[in-house]
Amino acid sequence: MTPTNRLLAVAIAWTLAGILAAGWPLWMMPWIVLGAVAGGVGLIDAVLALGCQRMDIERRLPGRFAQGEIGEVRLILKNGGGRAAAVDVFDGIPQGAEAPTLPWSGVVPARRELRVFLPLRLWQRGEQVFGQLQLRRRSPCGLWLRLTRHLGEETVRVYPNYEPVVRYALLAMQHRDSPLGIVRRARAGTSRDFHQLRDYRDGDPLAQIDWKATSRRQLLISREFQEQRNQSVVFLLDTGRRMRAIDGELAQFDHALNAILLVSHVALKQGDQVSVKSFGGTERWLPPVKGAHAMPVLLNHLYDYQTTAAPSDFAGAVEQLMARQRRRSLVVVLTNLRGEDGKELVPALQVLQSKHLVLLASLRESTVGEALTRPVDSLGGALKFLAAERYAGERREILAGLGARGILTLDTTAQELAVALANRYLDIKAAGRL
Repeated sequence: MTPTNRLLAVAIAWTLAGILAAGWPLWMMPWIVLGAVAGGVGLIDAVLALGCQRMDIERRLPGRFAQGEIGEVRLILKNGGGRAAAVDVFDGIPQGAEAPTLPWSGVVPARRELRVFLPLRLWQRGEQVFGQLQLRRRSPCGLWLRLTRHLGEETVRVYPNYEPVVRYALLAMQHRDSPLGIVRRARAGTSRDFHQLRDYRDGDPLAQIDWKATSRRQLLISREFQEQRNQSVVFLLDTGRRMRAIDGELAQFDHALNAILLVSHVALKQGDQVSVKSFGGTERWLPPVKGAHAMPVLLNHLYDYQTTAAPSDFAGAVEQLMARQRRRSLVVVLTNLRGEDGKELVPALQVLQSKHLVLLASLRESTVGEALTRPVDSLGGALKFLAAERYAGERREILAGLGARGILTLDTTAQELAVALANRYLDIKAAGRL
């Protein structure tokens, strides 16, 4: 039990009145009576607060949260007593969560229940714990606050943000991939497999006409092709310290996970299989998955990936992947390229290239681009510009060296990675390089 501001105000007023009563003896008796009445009211109010029936509370959490997206927590407050209850509620949300409506204040009617909907945004992936809920109830006269604790700990899963995947799925159903930024370019014939014969349509190229079927049916018949299917895509994901850099609202590692989800959705839709290998402190392997059930498998595998303070061992990661993945695949290496990586990274990717098609997707910090474009108006600004230029130059040199050796590269900001990587995957499929 703690006193409210109302009780403190009464106590201060009574004390000031006592100072005045000390100068006028005739006021002393009324002051004492007033104090006795106030004290009695306060005591009765405290007894009534302690005697109030404890409220029952239920908390209903969504089955899953998406990182950075708003989820809804539902609270059911049940007041079985005969008086309305004025309460303040603060739920034990995980550290770092955003809950703009907490603490929640309101009145729960007598012998009724009240449902409260709390929007909540979680920024940390993996398993997050909701602690005990704290409820502060005001006494009938508003002089005291009674604090009670309810519920136990509950664990929820926070998944990578799969909203771009859902958007892509909806747009693809309407044949509107371009609003998301994923562009379907014209496909070369060598990148497609025969699917079926169909009637000729205006605009079909002459090379697509099947003349034997046309002569039999005396009607123009075209061959219809589909993308090559049952190919393999492997994501080699860096979980080392370099991926911890915060870029916007998320770490670069979280942007990389979102890109994996989007490209995996596109690849699975193309009929390909997807697998994931991590390195840099977290050594995990998801064997190839394929089909409609694969996206939930990917989500459940990736949701609790975390970065570590360990260095990124490219040579060890390539050696482990070569032992696990025998079939020729498109291997997408996701990392944050640094100038000092050249001596280790280039030989490792060359070994990987001997059996697989390799694409190095490097995340570029947006702060570096800002430093290169910001006007230089001071010595500090000049030093910052020169440091950023040297950093970017070392990256360009390594990327150029990899390109000269036939290794595909993609250098883009974290925010643009998902769409850029999906487009590069579709280009590779179009060229028939797998």
